[in-house]
Amino acid sequence: MDFGKFKYQHQKKQQEAKKKQTVIKLKEIKLRPRTEDHDFNFKITHAKQFLADGNKVKVTVQYRGRELAYTYLGIALLEKFKEQLKDISEVETEPKAEGKTTQMILAPSKV
Repeated sequence: MDFGKFKYQHQKKQQEAKKKQTVIKLKEIKLRPRTEDHDFNFKITHAKQFLADGNKVKVTVQYRGRELAYTYLGIALLEKFKEQLKDISEVETEPKAEGKTTQMILAPSKV
């Protein structure tokens, strides 16, 4: 077998495989523990668009100063966020507190 021909065919197979792969991006949405309803709904709309495009969504609640004593508000906010998007997403990482932030990752549902 001709080695040049083999190398050419191998290169073509790699190009075909590269065409068919999909790159999943991680989009981030940042919230505060006392985010109002209108702003919250606006963030939900953005998250729906990101999930519809096939991207993962990382929802982050940031605390400043005395807010750090009320981390339960941030966790409740993330639970509400998860509840709003349960029909089009699935939770990849449950809400987890790390220092001054609480994070959760949502992935598009595999329907």
